Amino acid sequence: MQFGIFSIADITPDPTTGRVPTEHERLLTIVEQAKLAEQVGLDVFALGEHHNPPFVTSSPTTTLAYIGAQTEKLILSTATTLITTNDPVKIAEDYAMLQHLTGGRVDLVMGRGNTGPVYPWFGQDIRTGLELAIENYELLHRLWREDVVNWEGQFRTPLQQFTSTPRPLDGVAPFVWHGSIRSPQIAEQAACYGDGFLHNNIFWPITHTRQMVQLYRERYEHYGHGKAHQAIVGLGGQAFMRKSSQAAVAEFRPYFDNAPVYGGGPSLEDFTAQTPLTVGSPEQVIERYLTMADEVGDYQRQLFLMDHAGLPQKTVLEQIELLGTEVVPVLRRELDARRPADVPDAPTHAAMVAARDAEQGRFDPSYRFETGDNWTGLRAGDSSQR
Repeated sequence: MQFGIFSIADITPDPTTGRVPTEHERLLTIVEQAKLAEQVGLDVFALGEHHNPPFVTSSPTTTLAYIGAQTEKLILSTATTLITTNDPVKIAEDYAMLQHLTGGRVDLVMGRGNTGPVYPWFGQDIRTGLELAIENYELLHRLWREDVVNWEGQFRTPLQQFTSTPRPLDGVAPFVWHGSIRSPQIAEQAACYGDGFLHNNIFWPITHTRQMVQLYRERYEHYGHGKAHQAIVGLGGQAFMRKSSQAAVAEFRPYFDNAPVYGGGPSLEDFTAQTPLTVGSPEQVIERYLTMADEVGDYQRQLFLMDHAGLPQKTVLEQIELLGTEVVPVLRRELDARRPADVPDAPTHAAMVAARDAEQGRFDPSYRFETGDNWTGLRAGDSSQR
């Protein structure tokens, strides 16, 4: 099972000091958090995409590439890539490039986001959000799997004899998770393609999460990708830890009470009872997250949000270290021990390459000049053109 952290890179005032980090400081804190995540044994670092204040994550690929250059094992993911307002051609190019430069340590969470104004900013209509998500992903899926694509749809200019470059590393596309918290159509889409489904349930009761995951599992089996319990599932999570629950609650309460995403809503006690947010000792976090598989079945990826609500960087780093050294080793051991042998691990590039080679034979990485619209007329055999 994979464990990791994700960030939406919000800039929120620290309610205890009033201090607000600069954009430059916030970006550097994200890099520091990712590097520490690898050092303490976490598997994944995921970064959200936003194009409006108070967020600084307008270019996840740039940030993830910078992190990738300073890490060796960490899987670099997104939380979320906006499949609705990004051009599928640019997604195909950018993430294949990142895949090559990081040796395959890349996957993506596709989603529609939760910021309505982003649609007109990028020339789209929020009323067609679901249709955009479905059509754009269909094109992206083909761009990564077909050397030459002819395509025509509703929302984008047609493509004729188009080849996306670079081609995916080793001929294997980055693994895709489809992220949704409320849309059964996205769970259906994930199941149809045999992709993963990530339910970032940090604001939702477990009853809702259970229903969404179960729908995805049932449809995954319907489409013939495997049994329902073999579907690839990821969850979100939140935790704040100190040695005692009393100390954790006392320290975290002002951040909870004043953060824009929490303030004015349910009390801290009500919110922790109704959602995955767990404020207490590492043992309490372990106990809480061991129950998740009882609700949704054995799953493959658990991500935690740690750097939100204006928490200072020193505190966030302490939380990541506690997560990696005290919480995750126990969760990993216990959840892996209970998982049936026929439930697959989370996909990795190496595993997907091995599976493809076992079925189809080894991939030929030779560059093919004849793919796509080579308007120069260049051919591999034309030595005079080299």
